Amino acid sequence: MRGLPSGTVDCIFADPPYNLQLRGELRRPDESVVDGVDDAWDKFDDYRTYDEFTRAWLTEAKRLLTKDGTIWVIGSYHNVFRLGTILQDLGFWILNDIIWRKANPMPNFRGRRFTNAHETLIWAARGPESKYRFNYQAMKTLNDDVQMRSDWYLPLCTGHERLKNAHGLKLHPTQKPESLLYRVLLASTQTSDVVLDPFCGSGTTAAMARRMGRRFIAIERHPDYIEAARERVAREVPLSEDQLAITPARRETPRIPFGSFVESGAMPAGTEVFDRSRRLRATVSPDGSLVSGSQRGSIHKLGAQLTGAPSCNGWTFWYFERESVLVPLDVLRNESEPSRRAG
Repeated sequence: MRGLPSGTVDCIFADPPYNLQLRGELRRPDESVVDGVDDAWDKFDDYRTYDEFTRAWLTEAKRLLTKDGTIWVIGSYHNVFRLGTILQDLGFWILNDIIWRKANPMPNFRGRRFTNAHETLIWAARGPESKYRFNYQAMKTLNDDVQMRSDWYLPLCTGHERLKNAHGLKLHPTQKPESLLYRVLLASTQTSDVVLDPFCGSGTTAAMARRMGRRFIAIERHPDYIEAARERVAREVPLSEDQLAITPARRETPRIPFGSFVESGAMPAGTEVFDRSRRLRATVSPDGSLVSGSQRGSIHKLGAQLTGAPSCNGWTFWYFERESVLVPLDVLRNESEPSRRAG
């Protein structure tokens, strides 16, 4: 990380060592290892050593991020609270903690604790002044048009997605599911952003970044993981530019006066518009206002007046007929966007 130039990374996803509290606590009653984790996997002898390591890589992470960049750090109860403290000590601005609730968690074989069925992701901006990216509308669309919550119900990495070694065993003990990284990148990055994973492991972040048209930097020291990650990334076919388009946030929707469509003839004066149920109707005036009986106003003001609402988004409230089908006024803005970009 120290060899990379400052301010060149838009988003970081980090899955650092867990700093297991007790050696052997991830063993079954017969002392066999659970999920491939053994004592050599986590080599920190005490909390002080782990905290020094964490502070060092997070300091570099902050240096590498652009001023509006964000970082995602995932952890379990062993380390996530220490990670959060150090993030705040270094001046990161925490935006959310996300609970990844596992659909198929590993059972607690000893029966002495609750089954550990979740991990926590901390999402933070570089600082409180950062104008970070959050693709709110895309996440809402992904969630069946319901606002995305901070608890994500996703399965562990299993089946054909799980990488295996030459002996048919799991290559990496904590390989993260592609669905998790897909959601992280969809939420907080855009096409061509640079994504860094300082603990690359089996390459899930890099593979999803390539699939989604993001540039990536992946750091890993284990030779078997490096080889597997390279092969995995090489198999990924990036989506095309058209396939990468996501639902824009309202603030990213072009600000075009409704009157401009009237004067251009795209929505000529005299056109009738309706609410979705055709219960309300109005007529477009030459100046871009709407008239309904004795009431007149903008597409927003008249919609609010007729419904008794404090406000109204006229672009989505009013519809017009096109080939005998009702379509919202908002399609006019969407159709004008390609030509606006070309101009």
